[in-house]
Amino acid sequence: MIMNEKKELQVAALENGTVIDHIPSDKLFTVVSLLNLKDMDSNITIGYNLESKKLGKKGIIKIADKFFTDEEINRISVVASNIKLNVIRNYAVVEKKEAIMPDELKGIVKCNNPKCITNNEPMQTWFHVTDKEKGLLKCHYCEKEQQKDNIKLI
Repeated sequence: MIMNEKKELQVAALENGTVIDHIPSDKLFTVVSLLNLKDMDSNITIGYNLESKKLGKKGIIKIADKFFTDEEINRISVVASNIKLNVIRNYAVVEKKEAIMPDELKGIVKCNNPKCITNNEPMQTWFHVTDKEKGLLKCHYCEKEQQKDNIKLI
């Protein structure tokens, strides 16, 4: 009897749900947090430090019976660009999406200006994305600019 060697990670196929792929490993648990996955009742599989030709190491998340809104997807674009989402129905990919940073971010990023009204009054933060390629954000209220790489998430 000849045994075939399997060199790929074997994870249960997803009947319905979403696969979030191409997550940089160092951003995986930030994505988990941003999407509030710990509060979900769905079956969730998380792969960490998997081999990737593009990224070297990557993370992947499979979530059964969950389909994300564009707003939820846009939240994760703040921490990592080029994340891919595959929507699965009846074990087949029916839609592919990419996390793209939106033009505005509300209630996701903390303003790094201590005098900003959002840090002193109970109100939602609001940023305009002024340069998506460079990841430049500008506070709607105090107009302070900050880099995507230096942000604090709420």
